[in-house]
Amino acid sequence: MNPFISLRRHLTPAQVIIYFSIACFFSPPVLGSAVSFVFHGGALWSVLLLAAKRRRFNVDRPMLAMTIAIYAYCAAMVLASIVNGTLRADVAYFLPLVTLLFFPISYSTWSIIDKASLARIAVLASAAACSGALVLAMVQYYWIGMLRAEGGAGNPIVFATVTCLAVMMCLSGALSGMEKAWKPLSVAALAGVVATVYSGSRMVWVALLVAVVAILVVNRRRFTRANMRRLLVVAGASSLLTAAITFPIIVDRTHFLFDDWQALTTRGDHSTPLGLRVGLWDIGLDAFREAPFFGHGISASRTLTQEGFKERFGTNQGFNHFHNGFLTALVEAGLLGALALTTIFGVAVWNAARVVRLSADPVERFGASMIVVTVIVYVIGGLTGTLVGHDILDSTLMVFLVSGTYLASGRTVPPIKKAPIAIPGPTTRRIMDVLGHDDLDHAELDSPEASQVRLAMQGFGPGRMAGNGQAKAA
Repeated sequence: MNPFISLRRHLTPAQVIIYFSIACFFSPPVLGSAVSFVFHGGALWSVLLLAAKRRRFNVDRPMLAMTIAIYAYCAAMVLASIVNGTLRADVAYFLPLVTLLFFPISYSTWSIIDKASLARIAVLASAAACSGALVLAMVQYYWIGMLRAEGGAGNPIVFATVTCLAVMMCLSGALSGMEKAWKPLSVAALAGVVATVYSGSRMVWVALLVAVVAILVVNRRRFTRANMRRLLVVAGASSLLTAAITFPIIVDRTHFLFDDWQALTTRGDHSTPLGLRVGLWDIGLDAFREAPFFGHGISASRTLTQEGFKERFGTNQGFNHFHNGFLTALVEAGLLGALALTTIFGVAVWNAARVVRLSADPVERFGASMIVVTVIVYVIGGLTGTLVGHDILDSTLMVFLVSGTYLASGRTVPPIKKAPIAIPGPTTRRIMDVLGHDDLDHAELDSPEASQVRLAMQGFGPGRMAGNGQAKAA
């Protein structure tokens, strides 16, 4: 058999989506920017499939609402550059927006896979990601000597954000009852929590605690007295073990925070991490007051921060964001951009809340949990960091919003529209004889039309019979 035909037989559209989903959920903490390559590659391939009519463009109300919100944010960023007369100079800065624009394309492609299968992939791949994240964190902290683990992401805050999301998937899978093996998931979640602590990202620690509470609220219907007792025991033991392992890190990071605060309030020191953030927020608020409606444009952040630090503090600091996602949107695109960015997360929460209120299906509630924890982790972490504009964060955000929206309230569509199968002629039959008759025995051709094809190729089909009839008539 031709090896290419064998490979094509085994790589059905659903199987390709399975491998794609595994890579998307496993990559962020362990392989970092690989998730960006995988997501964008899949999105570009989906564009080709949609153009060739090999996929159906799946449109439903939750997906449409999310798409409108995302596209409104992208339009606000472009409009800000137009108003400021920097459209041509800002073209390169619009590239990160392409990731967000792929939302409806990726949604249409992901919706060909069975929901339960996708949910299980998200849980198991996230469990593997948590384990890998802990290994990387340990190696970086103890062997390499890094003060803050960066994992495969190359940045402590980004590593903590994506690892925290993986932890939440493990907890959601265990508490929702989708995976019966809750003990391995609990161990994986614990590994992810420890890795998150090793990153030293304090705001993500807060986001993790809030997200855990949200998952407990979403799955509260499943808790019985026995379940509650077991949950309390597991939670207590996990907390004690985490504290025992990471206590020095927690103490050091807390001590650094108080030292930075004291240096800022007593000496006006803006050279510390806390001082830099406070300085950025002051500069950003002043810049927002100068252009409140349409902002300064997407490329103005670095120039504004450099000028602000030089004028106020006499230092030559420059940043491409203001260490607050919403403030960055206010400065770059004004109230219009910040409102559009807020709407993205607001629509996501609205879709999830509706499912939690009305649906008892565990897969749909798992999808709602995925949306809720994504919003919590991104919003809380983005208060002192980045919301959008980073390749790993943007790709991971789309992966979780697309998957969560589909699982919570989407509809599954077939990958390829059915088309009539033509009976092969003599030349085609000779070609298929070279390739091998068994190529037509694949399950995808298990249909009445395919049966006619096989009969025709064997010389007993309607084509042969019709030819015999014509010969007799002659």
